[in-house]
This record gives sequence, C-alpha cells and structure tokens, in this order.
Amino acid sequence: MKSVKKAIFPVGGLGTRFLPATKSVPKEMLPVAAKPLVQYAYEEARQAGIEQCIFVTGRNKNAINNHFNHAFELQSVLSENEKKDMLDKVASWLPNPGQVMFIPQQDPAGLGHAIWCARHAIGNEPFAVILPDEMVLHKKGALSQMMDAYKKYGGNVLAVAEVAKEDTSKYGILDIEKEISDTVVQARAMVEKPEPDEAPSNLSLTGRYILQPEIFDYLDKHQRKHKSGDGEIQLTDAMESMLKYSPFYGCKFEGKRFDCGSLVGFLDACIAYSLEDKEVAKQVQEMLVKYNESEVRKAS
Repeated sequence: MKSVKKAIFPVGGLGTRFLPATKSVPKEMLPVAAKPLVQYAYEEARQAGIEQCIFVTGRNKNAINNHFNHAFELQSVLSENEKKDMLDKVASWLPNPGQVMFIPQQDPAGLGHAIWCARHAIGNEPFAVILPDEMVLHKKGALSQMMDAYKKYGGNVLAVAEVAKEDTSKYGILDIEKEISDTVVQARAMVEKPEPDEAPSNLSLTGRYILQPEIFDYLDKHQRKHKSGDGEIQLTDAMESMLKYSPFYGCKFEGKRFDCGSLVGFLDACIAYSLEDKEVAKQVQEMLVKYNESEVRKAS
C-alpha cells in the first residue's frame, strides 16, 4: 500500500458568501485568530506527513501564493529590529523549495474539476484533499486521524461528522454499508445534499479526503449530472461511480468542526481559536461575558 505524500487544496472559489470582503481578498486568506484559513489547512497537512502541497487556484488569488513565499523586506526589517517572535510567525513555518505548487483552475467548474486539474501533479499515487474552509480544532488534526484509518484499511477514506437531520441538504451525506469500528464505517453510497426525509444517515462529508488515483478516471468524464443542475463537476458523483470497484470508508474524527464557508461558522471558529491562544484568551473570555450580559440582551 502506497503512502500518502501529496495533498490538493482547492482554493479557486469566488467566496461569494463573504462579499464584499472577498472582492479583493481570497476567502482562504481571511484570518482566524491572526492566521489565515489556508495556513491552518497547510499545517494540518504537514502534521499528517504530507510532503507536497498542490494549490488549485483561481483568478485574483495571488495573495495565497505570496503567503507561502518569503517576504524579504518584512523579514529583513524584523530581523534588524530583533523581532524574533514576529519573524517566526512570518517565516518559520514556510515550506522548502519544491514543496508547494500552484495550478490555475481557469474554469470554476466545481470541486471535482479542481481536483482533476491537479491530476498530472499527483500521478499514480494516493493523495489527500483538504478544503481550507472546513476547520477541525484538535491537537491531532483530522487528516492525521484519517491517515491512521488509511494505514489500517487502505482504500479511500472520507472524514465524516454527524450533523442535525434538518441540515443534511447542506452537505454530502454517507449511506452506510456497515460499521467497521467505533470510528470507521464502510460506505454503500454518497448522496449530495439530500433533503432530510431522503437522507440515508446524518453523517456528512467534511472536506477531508484520501483518494486513490483511479478517481481521475471518473473525473476525466467531466460528468455534470448532479440533480441541483448547477452545471459543476461534482467529486461526489465520481466517488459514487468509483465505489462500485474500490472501497470507501468514513472516518469519524475527534475534534470540533467549523464550517467556515458560512459567516456564522467562520465567526464561531474565530472565537474558538482565539480562546486557544494564550495571549488573548483571557480578553476574549471577558469580551464574551460583557456581550452576554449587556449587548445581547439589548439586541433581544
């Protein structure tokens, strides 16, 4: 069984739910506790043993490229002024040459299309996919937990989490064939955004995937059959076709999940991650108490 050493980060979306902020700033660069979303995703990948990160980008996404490069003028000033802590925040985590790659998606035709764009960079290897706007707060990241399942069972591994039944229409939902362990289930099918009365379970796909390279055979067909009629090439459709020939497992990861593709989820993450930051945790707690006691009551 081949190890997973490459990861794709689909970052070409328009971020329309965060307009006007995302008119000029990529959604993936929005800060959560002073660190952009995309850096959290990158660090999760590196923690899980990923050696090469492939960013599939869109127009006006140069800020992401710049974030993963040296800022020589800034670093020089910080160094001259002996601002070591700040310098570490800017440069200590940067990838080595050759560890990151940027591929333009050109046509924003959906998640499946974004992954297909990276096919030549992946080659004939298993790979991970990380959606930066899905965050998981846990000392052992979601992808590391999925790697444990992959090493044990092989195949394809999908991160899954329970959602409220009324929210199934917002997510891809897993149809469960059988439970393998307390944290791993085998999939019978994946259903994209089913209505609550049609959902086969309440286990949602959560923006983390470990996939075998055969998925590109199905993405090559550029199927746009999803019932929503959005005209996009859906990864879920390709996985559902591939499931007939290759096993898919759902990994129930530990940790608090945040859907930062929505404004409320993003604000929730900002609070949670700020409370994990020793420098500001106390002030944030005091702020929450203040609003709970006064401002929220006024608003109601």
